[in-house]
Amino acid sequence: MLGVTVSAYGQGVRPGLPPTTRWGETWRLLLAALVGILLWLSAWFSIDVEGRTGPEWWLAVADPLLGLSALVLLRLRRRWPVPVAAVLIVLSAVATSAAGACIIAIISVATRRHWRELAVIAPLYLASSFVWDEMFTAPDQSWTTTVTNIIAQVLALVAAIAVGYSIGVRRDNIAALRERAETAEREQGLRVEQARSTERSRIAREMHDVLAHRISLIAMNAGILSYREDLPPEQVREIAGTVRENADQAVQELRAVLGVLRASDEPDQPRAPQPDLTSLEELLEEVRLGDTPVVTTVRIDLAAVPETISRHAYRIIQEGLTNARKHAPGMPVTVSLSGEPGQGLDLTVVNQPRAYGGAPHTQAARDSGSGMGLLGLAERAGLSGGQLTYGTDRSGRFVVRAWLPWSL
Repeated sequence: MLGVTVSAYGQGVRPGLPPTTRWGETWRLLLAALVGILLWLSAWFSIDVEGRTGPEWWLAVADPLLGLSALVLLRLRRRWPVPVAAVLIVLSAVATSAAGACIIAIISVATRRHWRELAVIAPLYLASSFVWDEMFTAPDQSWTTTVTNIIAQVLALVAAIAVGYSIGVRRDNIAALRERAETAEREQGLRVEQARSTERSRIAREMHDVLAHRISLIAMNAGILSYREDLPPEQVREIAGTVRENADQAVQELRAVLGVLRASDEPDQPRAPQPDLTSLEELLEEVRLGDTPVVTTVRIDLAAVPETISRHAYRIIQEGLTNARKHAPGMPVTVSLSGEPGQGLDLTVVNQPRAYGGAPHTQAARDSGSGMGLLGLAERAGLSGGQLTYGTDRSGRFVVRAWLPWSL
């Protein structure tokens, strides 16, 4: 049989990889058929030029039929790689048109990189190089011709194994990268979900403090009405009004976080009054003491903002200032608050890029694993019926914008 070096792709059975596309299978079959046809034609040329003698009826009829059979068997190489490769080697020994399918089958086995499998098919392939020369002998065939054919067969085998090995290594690398990307995506999803859960738990703690305060006021005033029967009607009405007002506010607070459940495995922590916008000036002074200049624009009465929205706004500003100090230390920050009842509360936190250039909250934020706090605040804003966005604008400033509902 004539030796030939073919660079083609084969494919073994590799766990964890997606199946080959239809086009990927088609072009392999077409390549095998093309190589087989070229070798079949070269066999006729060799008979005419070298004056070989042999069963030409075999080359004219049986050879093409065996070549077609080889293409059919080639489709089964992923299920039975070594047996199919062995059968195709035998067919290629007596049918030149099966040589293309044989080479691709060997490449497919090599992609698996099992030396025992290669040790089985390599001697069989090298032994097949003598069969075609025995079927179609040349009158002046010498030992140099035989050695040349053997060298060509060895080179074809080495090339096929090298191509198969490189394909197998590339597939393993792609599979490893895919697995790493999927793992990173799962971990990112878990971090996002954890940030949301943490923020929901924090809101639940805040609501616990507020509701406990209001209910304690209701219980105290109700106790006064129960034990003080000598109170004048005006004072009774005043106490009853206080009870009703606190009960209404407690219901409104509870509705604001309906569906937010505190994590059952969260450890007990000491309770403290939850800050709101009335404590904003203290927060800003603390940030300024840390060498971060803060400019504020406040167009609302902070004390008039509903307590729930006021706490949410405070937390958003606090997180924005924390990120600014972390990623752009010493750079100025602008905090703006505006709005009115019925239209909502608008707040913006803007910090300038770092002094040595580059937008904050980009690569450094990703490397440090930050961004979970902002995701939690977006969850908080959504639960209150508002929305929060954040990102870098065209001038490189990092902007956090939030809108929170402010009912009449």
